[in-house]
Amino acid sequence: MSVAVVQQRLADWTAPLVVFLLGIVLWQALVAVFNVQEFLLPKPSVIAQTFWDERSSLWHAGIYTFKEALGGFALGSGLGILSALIFAAFRPLGTASMPFAVAANAIPIIAFAPIMNNWFGLLNPFSKMAIAAVLCYFPVLINTRRGLTAVDPRAIELMRSYAAGRAEIFRRVRIPASLPHLFAGLKIASVLSMIGAIVGEYFGGPTTALGVTILNASAYTNFPVAWAGIVLASAFGILFYGAVAAAERLATPWDPSRRESHTD
Repeated sequence: MSVAVVQQRLADWTAPLVVFLLGIVLWQALVAVFNVQEFLLPKPSVIAQTFWDERSSLWHAGIYTFKEALGGFALGSGLGILSALIFAAFRPLGTASMPFAVAANAIPIIAFAPIMNNWFGLLNPFSKMAIAAVLCYFPVLINTRRGLTAVDPRAIELMRSYAAGRAEIFRRVRIPASLPHLFAGLKIASVLSMIGAIVGEYFGGPTTALGVTILNASAYTNFPVAWAGIVLASAFGILFYGAVAAAERLATPWDPSRRESHTD
């Protein structure tokens, strides 16, 4: 990796880090200046101390919920990619099926949560995975289908001039061209999967789950613990997003948008 690339990466991370630190300092100062009560908004220092004191239980709860989110991400994204391949290969089927996918995505997730818990069991992790999968399915489907169909017609004609069949065109042209769109959907799904798992746990789950921990802490007015759980859930979502973004860099080094961003 060249020095210029390292400098560019550092510059990309410096601005968000500075803004984040300024936000934390401003939060701490405003809570102290206006004497905001702890049940409304604890200080970041109090949340950090609570997280350290409760690190063992919070960490185990976070890992439990992250496994649910990961399972839902894999299930929803896998079905989304499979559906996109089918819809792109059979355009009339895709056109006829998309309204149903849109309608399912328009249903609030809090309406799905009690149903999934009833179907699969309140304490069954798969009920939370199913909720996360519902959230992940649509963005992956839409982005992947867009990538599979928005291919340069000249590339298709060139492949046909070499007597390539539909499967060969999909393998060599459509699927590679769809990867930037696919990863855009996966990055959205990585964050939504944690939201889906947490929401599912709000409607019931084991006490070792992060959503249940946050809910119970709020019910017993232990708001620093609740906020520490929220911060941990956010951290898992950010790390998951970063992992997908890193996979995107490895899978699509040829993406022109990335090269242009590094040369600006």
